[in-house]
Amino acid sequence: MNAPVTDAKSSGALLELDGLTRRFGAFTALSAVDLTIRAGEVHCLLGENGAGKSTLCNLVFGMHPPSEGEMRVEGKPYRPVGPRDALAAGIAMVHQHFSLVDEMSVVDNLMLGRVRGILDRRGWARRLDGLAERYGLALAPFARVGDLSIGERQRVEIVKCLMLEPRLLILDEPTAVLLPDEIRSLLGVCRRVAEEGAAVLLVTHKLAEIREAADRATVLRQGQVAATSEAPAREIERLVRAMIRRDLDTLDSAMAATLGVAEAGPAEKPDKPKPAEIPAGPDVLQIDNISQRDADGATRLNGVTLTLRAGEIVGLAGVEGNGQSELGLILAGLRAPDSGRLFLGEQDLTGRKPTAFTQAGIGIVPEDRHRVGAIVDMSVAENIFLNRTGDFTRFGLLRRQAMYDAAAEMMQRFDVRATGPDARFGRLSGGNQQKAVLARELTAPGLRFLLAAQPTRGLDVGAVEAVYALIREAASRGVAVLLISSELDEVLTVAHRIAVIYRGRIVGERPSDPRHRNAIGAMMAGQAAPEEPAISEKAA
Repeated sequence: MNAPVTDAKSSGALLELDGLTRRFGAFTALSAVDLTIRAGEVHCLLGENGAGKSTLCNLVFGMHPPSEGEMRVEGKPYRPVGPRDALAAGIAMVHQHFSLVDEMSVVDNLMLGRVRGILDRRGWARRLDGLAERYGLALAPFARVGDLSIGERQRVEIVKCLMLEPRLLILDEPTAVLLPDEIRSLLGVCRRVAEEGAAVLLVTHKLAEIREAADRATVLRQGQVAATSEAPAREIERLVRAMIRRDLDTLDSAMAATLGVAEAGPAEKPDKPKPAEIPAGPDVLQIDNISQRDADGATRLNGVTLTLRAGEIVGLAGVEGNGQSELGLILAGLRAPDSGRLFLGEQDLTGRKPTAFTQAGIGIVPEDRHRVGAIVDMSVAENIFLNRTGDFTRFGLLRRQAMYDAAAEMMQRFDVRATGPDARFGRLSGGNQQKAVLARELTAPGLRFLLAAQPTRGLDVGAVEAVYALIREAASRGVAVLLISSELDEVLTVAHRIAVIYRGRIVGERPSDPRHRNAIGAMMAGQAAPEEPAISEKAA
């Protein structure tokens, strides 16, 4: 890392953006943005999905050229024509979406493009161990990346950048896939990078992270700078208003939890949307003693048993890597359990193909929408009707206009914002991609069970509110919902009850009540739940 500098924040600008504008055809993603990032600071960039945050980061990293405006690094003109130029200027970036090769090991991914000739894997493994010890980002050097959890893969991306000892580290929503302890560790990494004289541009919408890490903050809205703050920890209320045009005390509990300010409003709001009672409907999904081992023989699921009723939202809480991903693959029909059985009503789906799961009435919102939930190079319409293109064929020919018309109605109903049904899915913001996936799954014929795995990961507060409204509406129609999330505060506001998974086992259940938070957190950490005051039947 760069040598420490004396009073780095007063030494001037590291990066300056002057009138930065970027257009994609007729759409203006950024408009006349002025921004200064100083050496020795953590600068947080806030904004809803589609506000232009990722576009700004991509311009700085050389992924796209600006349509207008200038960039300067330490006062000198900076005109990158690709990421190679950015790296040469000391600018490294961790993207929202991974750029790793799943078939290679962690060490091989770190060496990729950086080493020629003899590959000193053990030497790089020692470097990795040293960096992990320094920053608290532990990784198994020779583990296959494809076998890692999403949180672990994100750590690999962060370590790749830290190994470059950058002058400016850009982190685009990095905490969206990290565990609570990892988030605290990463914020500590940001602080140490800044203290050593470099700068960090941290894209986030979590106000708790801003309070802890930010020296300064900038809010983008509709591609323009809506607010700046020299003291963000003291100006949270103003930043919220600039970002979502609403005050903290108007947020519902799910949105407040998403922002990381669940304490901002009353603990028990009269309009709290979470149902007060667990539905008493018939059993819909039965997971019976399911176990699963990975390719190396390690146990990922160990005798998981869980039953969901019609109209019930069950939250599955646990830190990343405790079997949630494996269970999600089994519930999607993408992997068969080694033992145990899976029933939807009276129908045994154990070991059946994904098409059988869909036909039985199972909808899947996967934790990684890019890898599993969508085909990003296809249109929005094609993704919405991915499993139902037969509805728009006649004499073997696709009636594309009919599909587009139906998709336009679906986009309006689910508030999927795009230039049109023929827009490329990969061009949509994260929130709009997720709403499109939900539109497909929630309108599936005969839907009885919905798996929502990390459904709000990487989404802004407005998109989170929309996604949970759709999930609640499905439950109100009698759909059983399994909500897998590492965001405990969100789960507490949405689910009827919470099951905790730890090292592949369901280790306990609790009603979804804020007073059970400590007990649930203890079980997530593998500890015995503390004694709690009795909760009345009415409160529970």
